[in-house]
Amino acid sequence: MDGPYIRVEDSGVTIPLREDVTTIGRGKSVDVHLADPSVSRLHAEIICRGPYAYVTDLGLSRNGTRVNGRLVARRVLDDGDVLTFGSARCRVFGIAAEEFTAEAELRRPAAPELTRRELDVVTSLCRPALSDEAFVAPATAREIAADLVVTEAAVKQHLLRLYQKFRIAEGANRRVRLANEVVALGMVRPLPPAERSALAVREAPMPSVPAQAVPAQAVPMQTVPPQSVPPQPVPAPVLAAAAAPAAARAHSRRAGRVTNLTGRSS
Repeated sequence: MDGPYIRVEDSGVTIPLREDVTTIGRGKSVDVHLADPSVSRLHAEIICRGPYAYVTDLGLSRNGTRVNGRLVARRVLDDGDVLTFGSARCRVFGIAAEEFTAEAELRRPAAPELTRRELDVVTSLCRPALSDEAFVAPATAREIAADLVVTEAAVKQHLLRLYQKFRIAEGANRRVRLANEVVALGMVRPLPPAERSALAVREAPMPSVPAQAVPAQAVPMQTVPPQSVPPQPVPAPVLAAAAAPAAARAHSRRAGRVTNLTGRSS
């Protein structure tokens, strides 16, 4: 077969690579159809640029893409490389070999090799920046932790290793610089419109139902009639009570004196 092609190891089917982009996945409309359930509907792409070809994982499957057993996000292919999409194995042939000097090989920029979890972290980190909105900041460590259902401390440890792998110097906006580097290397790509719409519908908050106001029932006030208190008799002054017998005794003495005087004169 003339030109580069890919061979599916399980079936032995060989498919020539397109001149621009060859899609790989489990969907019916892809160029290389793989029926393995571990493969995403649109799993990866092989892009040809002149005599070169490189594979790009689209980040839509948690099983990832491997080249010669190593998990990759994007990598230039050589003749005879073994590609693993999920659990499905393929090999590429017909890619022209090119010799590089050691100095040229060191100068060639390449994306660092990432683990599956590190790739999940950078994908979640860059997801806000890949939306249609302008000037969107990358996700925070707390948002990444919520997205991946892990602890925030674990996300921070992954970010520290990613800073080292991408050689992001310490300083302000370190997460932003990491996201810019990841996007510039093409390690994450925007979701297709259909996938983006489905994700937006899934993440949309549920509409809140306003609570119906229950009118407060008026509680009748119970009036207590004032109790009538009978007037208490006011005791007579003690001096007045004591003065009555004294006045009677004085009257008796005056009457006796008159009697005595009357008896003398008679």
